Amino acid sequence: MKEFKCYGACLGLLLSLTGTWAMAAELDVEVKPGNRALRQNIENYVGELGDRDERELLRYSRIALQQAEKAMQALGYYKGQVNSEVIGGETPRLLLKVVPGEPVRLRGVVLGLDGEAADLAAFRVPRGLLKEGDVLDHGRYEDAKQQFLNQASRHGFFDGRFTRQRLLVDPDEGVADIELIFDSGRRYRLGDVAFQGDFPFDEGLLARMVPFKADTPYDSELIAELNQALQSSGYFDGVRVDANPERAEQQRIPVDVLLTTRKPRTLGLGLGFSTDVGPRVRFDWTRHWVNPQGHSYGVQTELSAPRQNVGLWYEVPLDPPLSNKMRYVAGYQYEELANTDSLSRLLTLGPEWHRELPSGWQRVLSLKWQHEEYRLGDDSGLSTLLMPGVSYSYLRSDNRLDPSRGYRLQFELSAAKEGVLSDANLIHGNATLKGLTTLARTHRFLGRVQLGGNLTDGYTKVPPSLRYFAGGDQSVRGYDYQSLSPTNSDGDRIGGRYQFAMSVEYQYSIAERWRLATFVDQGNSFNSLDFPSLKSAVGLGLRWVSPVGPIRIDLAHPLDGDGGVRLHFSMGPEL
Repeated sequence: MKEFKCYGACLGLLLSLTGTWAMAAELDVEVKPGNRALRQNIENYVGELGDRDERELLRYSRIALQQAEKAMQALGYYKGQVNSEVIGGETPRLLLKVVPGEPVRLRGVVLGLDGEAADLAAFRVPRGLLKEGDVLDHGRYEDAKQQFLNQASRHGFFDGRFTRQRLLVDPDEGVADIELIFDSGRRYRLGDVAFQGDFPFDEGLLARMVPFKADTPYDSELIAELNQALQSSGYFDGVRVDANPERAEQQRIPVDVLLTTRKPRTLGLGLGFSTDVGPRVRFDWTRHWVNPQGHSYGVQTELSAPRQNVGLWYEVPLDPPLSNKMRYVAGYQYEELANTDSLSRLLTLGPEWHRELPSGWQRVLSLKWQHEEYRLGDDSGLSTLLMPGVSYSYLRSDNRLDPSRGYRLQFELSAAKEGVLSDANLIHGNATLKGLTTLARTHRFLGRVQLGGNLTDGYTKVPPSLRYFAGGDQSVRGYDYQSLSPTNSDGDRIGGRYQFAMSVEYQYSIAERWRLATFVDQGNSFNSLDFPSLKSAVGLGLRWVSPVGPIRIDLAHPLDGDGGVRLHFSMGPEL
């Protein structure tokens, strides 16, 4: 093997390359009086100067002056003066000195809309972009034209065109006149929807997912809604919607949908941990369809030290199938209550009618039969209740995983009548309100209020699953899970008629996914509304926004002399 030697020649080459990097030219723009927008526009027009040396910059300065003049005219400065100067040195510079002068202003602005779009309230003439007296901005003129075209494309005016588009500039007088007249022509309509692909469903089921009828005026949002509906149905891996106006006949666009069916079964396994229940395992199995009508069913199981449950469900899509469903559920749960010898064995079953209302509220009407065997301290019992119920929930959030602002509202109400497959008269209600807002991107404020209550003339017949126990990660931090509860004569926690809990939390972002938190919690469960005793706690916490949602670690101290600092660990969405 020969040894390669390089001394003087290679050193010269290295110095030459180093010198080339050192001579990268710079552009310096001075605008007097100062005008940041104009300076940035000139810099964008001229662009990077590359590795030009002083001599090359002198030759290029003429082109740079032309580009600078174009940049000035684009923002309405037609009488400006630009001078150039090349400054040598290790890093050569091209200095452009700009005196913009008086800008050209809009004297006359005529914006008009003809055709069928003139009667459509959603099609708006972009008058706010161009106003008489404003400085001429060629970019805004082009934006106004593009707004006409974008709206025409969205609302189905595919034959629309400008019958007049004029921009007349008089630099000597310092004025400009604009005339833009857009003729939309006739509006196209959506035709029949044809489904293609290998799928096991009745076309009647798919047709009920279409958010429009044939001959509905075209709107690209309707096409997006159709795509989203099919994607969120849970039946398909792939959805492609084609509504090409070039295939239209007599302004009627056929809609073709190509579907790729997903695998019929999925299996899920999840692991978690919280200080309320310790380690937990979640298992779910889903059959996404069992027949051409799109029925589905599944099994869900969650196992932890104090609680084990298994649930079965069978779901029937109604009309419309995505927002209107009948679900039949059955479940069994075993739970050890309040860290004592108390326990509950609960069997439930019944139908649920799930409906998403046009307002965005989720409504569930239910008829639940529950049979519960329980022991609370030295007391034991057997409860049977048939409870019709209704619940409403509403979520508004800018991000499901890690929102910066939003709120959630939840209300539940159910009842039982003694003698109607029930052992007691009971009205059971809950309400939860959560809110979140962010200021200056780093300061987050969260609030939570939880209310619950039972109205009954025989409270001893109310089972533990419908009584209230406070304390823990999701209630009043600083206290153990379900440790806040009325007690019997033996000191056993037996649950309360009512519950109140609230929390106020402040978070400060210290990095992209890390936040420090401080909070105040207050609440309790109790049997009387006359001056209930509320427990309070304060604490500090750390938040990490993981790919699966926020993970929270809190240190909380009760303010009622009931212990020292308690550690709380939990995860899940904040709304």
